[in-house]
Formats: sequence, C-alpha cells, structure tokens
Amino acid sequence: MPRFSVIVPAHRVEAYLGACLDSVLGQSFGDLEVIAVDDRSPDGCGELIDAYAARDGRVVPVHLAENGGLGRARNAGLARATGEYVLFLDGDDTLTPDALHTLSDRIKETDSPEILVFDYARTYLSGEVLRNQLAAELHEGDPQVFTLAERPGLLRLLMVVWNKAYRRDFVERTGLTFPPGYYEDTPWTFPALMSAETIAVLDRVCVHYRQRRQGSILGTVSHRHFDVFDQYDRVFAFLDAHPELERWRPVVFRRMVDHFTAVYTKPGRLPAGERAAFLHRARDQYRLHRTPLPPLGPRDRLRHALVRHGSHRAFGALRLAARASGRARRTARSLKARARRSGLRAHYALQRRLPLRERDALFGAADGHGYTHHPAALERAARDLVPGLRTFWITRPEHRHTAPTATRRVTPGSAAYFTALARARYLVTDGEPEPGHVKRRGQCVVQTGRGTPLKRVGAEVLDRPAAGTTDVNRVVATADQWDYALSGNRHTTLTWERAYPAAYTVLEYGQPRADAFHSPDPAARERLRETLGLAPDVTALLYAPTYRDHRTGPHHPPDLDRMLHRLGPRFAVLARAHPRCGAPLLPPGTAPSTRLIDVSAHPSVERLCLASDALITDYSSLMVEYAVLDRPIVLYADDWAAFEAARGLSVDLRDCAPGPVACDEDDLTAIFASGTWSGPGSAARRAAFRTRFCPWDDGRAAERVVRRVFLGEQPPAL
Repeated sequence: MPRFSVIVPAHRVEAYLGACLDSVLGQSFGDLEVIAVDDRSPDGCGELIDAYAARDGRVVPVHLAENGGLGRARNAGLARATGEYVLFLDGDDTLTPDALHTLSDRIKETDSPEILVFDYARTYLSGEVLRNQLAAELHEGDPQVFTLAERPGLLRLLMVVWNKAYRRDFVERTGLTFPPGYYEDTPWTFPALMSAETIAVLDRVCVHYRQRRQGSILGTVSHRHFDVFDQYDRVFAFLDAHPELERWRPVVFRRMVDHFTAVYTKPGRLPAGERAAFLHRARDQYRLHRTPLPPLGPRDRLRHALVRHGSHRAFGALRLAARASGRARRTARSLKARARRSGLRAHYALQRRLPLRERDALFGAADGHGYTHHPAALERAARDLVPGLRTFWITRPEHRHTAPTATRRVTPGSAAYFTALARARYLVTDGEPEPGHVKRRGQCVVQTGRGTPLKRVGAEVLDRPAAGTTDVNRVVATADQWDYALSGNRHTTLTWERAYPAAYTVLEYGQPRADAFHSPDPAARERLRETLGLAPDVTALLYAPTYRDHRTGPHHPPDLDRMLHRLGPRFAVLARAHPRCGAPLLPPGTAPSTRLIDVSAHPSVERLCLASDALITDYSSLMVEYAVLDRPIVLYADDWAAFEAARGLSVDLRDCAPGPVACDEDDLTAIFASGTWSGPGSAARRAAFRTRFCPWDDGRAAERVVRRVFLGEQPPAL
C-alpha cells in the first residue's frame, strides 16, 4: 500500500497537465500512486495521461465515458485509490518540491491524523506568488493533534479539498463522496472537518494554485453558480443527520451568507439578467436555514440584512452609498494629510529660525530601517568620544528597538524629526537629504555613503538606463550640501570626485562599520549563531545580493534549497534580500529549516556577517567590508551583461574579485562541493583584494572620523 494516492482530475488542462504530473512524480518522496482521471476531456489530456502511465508505473490512468465534472472525476479516482492517505490536486495546479516528503514527516510526528491541513500559494501569469493570507491559522502549536472544536479558525480557510491530506480509512468510514455541481468542495470539506476526531496542520505551502486568466470555474459567467444553494442544502442535511454536530450550524450558516454575498458581488460570475433571481434565491435559503448568531459587526449586519430581505435594488443603492462614503473618507484622509504636511513645513521653517544646538547630532541610515551601517558605527564612537554630545537616530517605528537607549529616536516625518533636522549642528547620513531640506549656515553634513562604490553611482550613471529620471543638477545640488564624504580606499575617493563633483572634503579613513570585523568576539558569534538556529558544526553561507535597477521585482536567486540538498548537511544558507527589494529571497511557502534561513528582516547585516563563515554576493559593496574578516567570498553573477548594461561597474570584478566567480547555479554548487571556495587560490585573491580596498581598516576608522569632524583633530598619518 503506497503512502499517498494523489488524485488528479483533468478536463481542458492539456497545457498545464504535464507540469502538474511532473510536480508529483518528481517528488523526493516516491511512495505514491497518481490516479489521473480523464474527465472526457476534448483536448489531449487523455493521451497525455496514457503517455505518463506508459513511462511510470505509479500512474494509474482512468478514462470516463462522459464528462461529469470535478466531483464525479474525483469519485472515480477515490474508487481506485489504495494509498494510506488521499490527496486531491487539480490538473492545472502543482505540488511544491519536497511537499510529499514534508507531509509524510508531519504525519509521523502527529501519529497519523485523520486530516492534515497544509497551506497553498496562488501563482499568477506574471510569475508572482502570493501565500494564503490566513496562513496564521496553520501555526503548529500545541496540541499537535486536535479536533475542529479546539481550532475552529480552520473554517476560515478556503473551503477546498486540495489543501488537505485525508486518511483513506477515514474517508471510507464517513462515506465522504463528491456531489455533482460547481461548488462540490463545500459539502465535502465541512463534513470532513466536523467529523474528524484527529486533525493536524502543516505550516508550509505544498500546493501552487494557478490563477488562470480564462477557464477557471470561478471566473466563468454562468447560471451554474446557482449550484451553491444546493451544496449548502447538502451541508445542512448532513448536520440534520448528525445532531452531535449541531454546534457548527451557526458557523456554517454565517459562512453560507458570506459565500452567497461573494458570488453575488464578484464580477464575472452571474449573468446580468439573473442577479436579482440569485438574490431572491439567497433570501429563500436564508429563511430556510436561519440560525441564531452572536452579535455581528456593522458590515456583517448589513450583508445579512441584504440577503435576508433579498432586495436587488436596495443592495445596489447601498453599494452606491458605500462607494460615496468611501470616496468621502478618502477625501477626508487626503485633506488631513495635506494639512499635516503644511503644518510640518511651517514647523520646520520656524525651527530653522531658531539657534542651532551645538551639541546635537542627527544620525540616520538605510532610510530609517534600523540602527546599522556606517552612521551607526559613528554614532557609537561619537557618544564615547565627544563630551556632552546629544545624539538622535532616525528610525521608523518598527525598527525603534534596534537603536540603543542612549540615543534619542525620532520617526521620519514627525515634528521631532524636523526639529532635529533644523537645529542639530551635525547631520550624519548615508542617503539623500529630506525633500525640502535646507542646509543652515553652521550645520555640518557628513555623507558616509553605503559602502565602496563598485557599481557606477551619481553622475557616472547618468548615461545608463538605471539613471531613470535622475538629472545632473539634482546630483550636484545634493553633493553641494556635504561638508565631508567618507572613503575607505583610493578607489572610493576618486569615484566621489567624479560622481559627485562639489567642494566637500573626502575623509579617506577606512570603513567605520567594518571596525567590528577587525577583532570579532568568538563568544558573541556563537551566541548569535545559536539565536539564528545554526548548529555549531555547520558552515553558514550568507547570501546577500544587491539591488537590480533593471528588474521590477526582487532578484531571483539560485535554487538555494536544491544547492543545499546537493552539498549535504554540513552547509546552511542565511538568505538576505536587499532592503529595496521589498520581498524575501526565498519563495513563498518555503518550509522553515535550520539549513535555509530567511534573514531579510534581521536588523543588522554586520551581525549576520559575524555569524557566517563565508559570503555569497554579486556586485554588492558588502564584499569590501566582509573582506576585513578575511573569510571566504564567492561571487554569483548570473546576469553580468544585463547589470553592466543597466547600471555598470566602476571596477572589473572578474579581474579583482576577492574569490571565485560563479556564472550559474551549477558553477556555484561546484565551487563549494570541490572546496575551491576556501582553497589557497581563494585566499590569495582575497589578500590582493584587501590590499586594494581595505588599506586603512584597523578597527579605528570610526574614531578617526569622529575626532576629525566633531573634535577638529587631525588624525596621525595613515
């Protein structure tokens, strides 16, 4: 008896069926059978199923004489199933890699529950993948196994059959079958969940649910959407036959009303001439199954009132009123926002007329995303070295906890922020100034930059597509406000002069944020690795690519999960997306793991560097700071030509890279599998790179900058 029977009904999905079957047959867990049911499909689904069956004995082909819909096809598959657990997968959807292996492990952990509920993600034609918004309901807390009464929130999930694994003896014992019709999942899913004595959950995306532009049942205008009424009749008939489940009647009734409202209000379902008839039928169903409910919120009360009365005209009028109310609220919010902006501009103008606070210094980094980078290193050093200095740190509310309590935290756009911006004697930042900022006489502006500019920046990029709407006047005007610009090497100094031509002074003193890398604390490193979930003997690879101007979405990394599978258990990857990407590097639904860890939200890339054993990056300046650690660095540059065309590099990294360079995923895997990443050739390249780009990094760069800027001291000759 196989572990899993995967039932795949197929009708008019020839274009997707191959990918669906491949996603099942290619699973790392092979103890399965695939029951592929040709629901009298007029395209080539039947022939495709037979071809797969001829190649793989695990495929059981079933051909129906007449088209009967999803329900009948699934029933035909159930009749042939021999597996311990049954899963349903529509012919245009796919299983995620290793899904069955993870399901089997979870089944063992939870002692073979009758139902195992897992997660899914929607996939779109654009390539976008969005996880189920109610994924929190699948939190794997205690108890590990439960009944629906202990986790009623599961009924909030989409009422579908393909996000669950069912123990086959449970299905047979309860007599579960699919009725005909459009909404056949409803009278299966409710009875199944309510009847199960043991349920478990898996907090992992195991199915990719394809959102098709055409051909989807829910996107088809048809009278057959009236079928939803018959399906809820079947659910209430089930409750009538099982009085011990009476407690669920209010829940089902409320879901029924929500479902009716969704069908009625969603465009592209009901024919225009039948909308009123649908609402009248909904009213009849409401009265037939009416059940007392706990108090409802205003929106729910309105929805229930409309279904209860079944007034098509009233529904339309109230929708118009709701739209008008929404427009009024948006207008009010817009006016309030404009008034607030005007008030803040007036406040800022007033503060600029008041005297500077000579002992105040305002620091900011990464657009308010935490206490990090060169400004953070300078803020720490300034507090230690400058008597009486009062420091302020710009941080968004969600990152306030990253800043030390010794500095005052101000929120971007707040009155306190504009006060500090107008009156602080020192402004230290790694980004562009606040729009509308006016540098006052006597203010000292320190531009730290965000690392060694290996990519083209400023005026150097104006002839490249990455420049976008940037113009040279704005670039130069920005640099005109600087008093000092930090540099860690001669390359950076020369780049500043070309890219930001202005009258500031370049302080070629080293890289302040790399000071912590000069003498790392082994005990602190081990504590940090423990908090990240890294085993003591594992080699942790920090993967941190830079931002791509030529992409509209996040950079697509190599398949890190597959790479780790090929490398074996001694490696782990810390995956960190660039803050400008707005999304993690790991695809939605990636299972939590001690070997593949998303650290995109970690507040300090410096601490991640300390926790890692090697760096994988591409064109990021992070490699320069990381070189101070003298740990291996590998470059993964699979889009070199595109990046060069869009932005360009100011140095040829292929000639001076601090380690091996991989151009595709196989190269990257081979570099680590062969030991090239940490060999003598890699060490020699890293040493040459450090000589060129890290000449002043002795752990005192921040001190030198603070003594020069805040105390007016000239550092000793470097």
